[in-house]
Parts: sequence; structure tokens; C-alpha cells
Amino acid sequence: MLRNTTLYLLLAFLVTSIAFCALLRWVPAPTSTFMLYRHFEDLIDDQTFKAIDYTWVSSEKISSNASAAVIAAEDQRFFQHSGFDLNSIQSSIDVYMEGGRLRGASTISQQVAKNLFLTPAKSFFRKGLEVWFTLLIEIMWSKERILVMYLNIAEFGDHLFGIEAASRHYFGISAKQLNRSQAALLAATLPNPIALRANRPSNYVLKRQYWILKQMRNLGYHHIKNR
Repeated sequence: MLRNTTLYLLLAFLVTSIAFCALLRWVPAPTSTFMLYRHFEDLIDDQTFKAIDYTWVSSEKISSNASAAVIAAEDQRFFQHSGFDLNSIQSSIDVYMEGGRLRGASTISQQVAKNLFLTPAKSFFRKGLEVWFTLLIEIMWSKERILVMYLNIAEFGDHLFGIEAASRHYFGISAKQLNRSQAALLAATLPNPIALRANRPSNYVLKRQYWILKQMRNLGYHHIKNR
């Protein structure tokens, strides 16, 4: 009976996860597991509810500068890999084996899988789920859809999610109006959007913004823009 129950639960998970991914290929994400987790943290820490600033926008309402900036900052091989950047993973392992700090090698696809479907908890089981969802979205979605989802659900500040909400909060403009400098500044905060602020950029953020702008030029801005 236990074996049958386990098989039924596994089958239900597979069918449900595939169905959700198929649905989200076409419809806007109303929220994400990571946003819900922020509410859970609020209840645990302060027993309060704090609203999330989040507005979904379609690709036509997002500046190509934003797409170019996050690719330059987070995943320069985004259009070449199939969800996992094996070169970056190997490089990270080599640095660690030589005594360096183990750095993250997550692609944009992996970050979408984590933020959309999973909590920040770290375990081998969760990593397995991340791999599963990354494979699903790479198979079922276009690269453009993955990028639009990422820009919409990425965290840009305290209870601030998505490129539209971030553009309006920090610059008073829509995501469509972002120029290269503004887009690079937002992308510069992505490693730690709670501590790194686009409206009060530290020297680190400004240096990272400059580096991202340089990468955008090196990668070929028009190539990314016209994907």
C-alpha cells in the first residue's frame, strides 16, 4: 500500500507540474512561490501582512534594455545553453577546488524555476526539484518566455517584484521607458536586492552597473535586442 501511495503521489506531482508549466507558457503568473514565502516570513517574524508590489507586464511593455542588462549581468550564455551552463558550473568547481569561494552558477532558467515554484530552502531534494522544473520550462517554453517570466518575478527590493514595479518605484517610469543606464542599475542589484538599492547605489552597485554596461556593449546589444 505504501508503494502504491508513493507511486500515486509521484504521478500526481508529475502531472500537476507539467500542467502548471504548460499553463504558464501562455498566462501571466499571478504570484510566485518566492513571493508567498516572503508573506510566510512576515507572519513568522512580525505576525503582520505586508503587501507585495508586483505588476505583470507583457514582453511588448518591457524595454529591450532590461532584457540585455539581465542577460549581461546574470547569464551571458542564456541563448546558447539548455537550462544549465555546464562551462560556468565547471569553472565554479575549479575555483573551489583551488581554494577559492564556491560561487553560484545558476542560469536565468534555473532562477525562474527556483523563484516561481520553490522556496529558498537548500537541500539535495530541493535541488532535484529545481533541475526538474528547469528542464520542464526549457522544453515547454521559448527562451523569450523564460526571459519575460524572469523579468516579471525577479526580486528588486523589499517586497518589490518585477521590472514594472521596480521601474515605477525607483525611477517613476514604466518598464518600457527604461534606458540602458537605468536597466543596468536595476540588474546590478539582483545578487542581493534587499541590501543593494537602485535608488541609493553604493560604490559596489555603481561599479557593477559600469561592468554590466560594458558587457552589454561587448555582447552586442543589437544582437540581444533582436532575439
